[in-house]
Amino acid sequence: MLNEILARRVLIVLGKGGVGKSTLSAAIAKLATLLGARALIMECDARAPLAATFGVAPSFVPAQVAENLALMTLDGRAALEEYLRLVVPGRMLLKAVFASRLYQFFVQAAPGLRELMMLGKIYYEAGLDGAKPPARNIIVVDAPASGQAMSLLKMPTAALSTFGDSIVGKEARNISRMMRDRRNCAIVQVTTADSLSISETIETHAQLSSIHLAPAAVLFNRMPPCEFDAGDISAMTNRRGSNLRKKDLEHLAELAKSELSRAAQARKALARIRAETEGPVIEIAEHGGLSGIALIDRIAGELARNLGTRPAARAAHRR
Repeated sequence: MLNEILARRVLIVLGKGGVGKSTLSAAIAKLATLLGARALIMECDARAPLAATFGVAPSFVPAQVAENLALMTLDGRAALEEYLRLVVPGRMLLKAVFASRLYQFFVQAAPGLRELMMLGKIYYEAGLDGAKPPARNIIVVDAPASGQAMSLLKMPTAALSTFGDSIVGKEARNISRMMRDRRNCAIVQVTTADSLSISETIETHAQLSSIHLAPAAVLFNRMPPCEFDAGDISAMTNRRGSNLRKKDLEHLAELAKSELSRAAQARKALARIRAETEGPVIEIAEHGGLSGIALIDRIAGELARNLGTRPAARAAHRR
């Protein structure tokens, strides 16, 4: 299933805050590069956590952060101004527009238009307008948290009804067509076993399906490993000849029981996600003690090993 998702031109990754959405967005992009693609991560968070992770300044211009991997911060105002540079003739006129009080008021009063232009930037960077060959094989969008992401994804439809056949309306139509084109675009949700995250994922999945944007898959992040069972715990506590005191063994047993319970809860949550979404669910293992680039690389490497796809063959497919 992940092979099919990686064949798309644009991946939009969304999920509740704190589920590891940014890390997985970067890991998916890194995975694409391991398979021979050129990838661009677009992060929508103005705080730019991925820029900080990769040690680059937040920028609307893509910055190279690894081999075949670039990163940019998707800023609504910058996207709007870039779009105006394309449609407003003459540098002097454009300069006058940017300097005018009316424009400043307009930018502040029309946040929806900025959101639309953010999606438009994705559309143009992906080369879906046909104006020029795409600079990247795949774009991974680290979308805002689910609630904000839903507003963002609904914006093209709202703009269509507001702007009609105007220039902005045509832009909205192109963006809407991109998001619903299953050959070029996929939405991927991220969740963890946390009950609030599970509930929000299911609710968001239903909302997306109702507007014909059903996610291609759900990434179940931080799946705890479980390499022992209740029998192993019992055998450990009844061990004879150990150098550990009985009190120490009992403490270890309690820790083990807690981990066993956590793993059981995660399996129940996983089963619920599978039942409620009725779509592919991809498990991402928990990696305690890792963070930042080390965690991104570990997840990307594990996904690459699990794919069973030879990098050379994958690269040839993308050319």
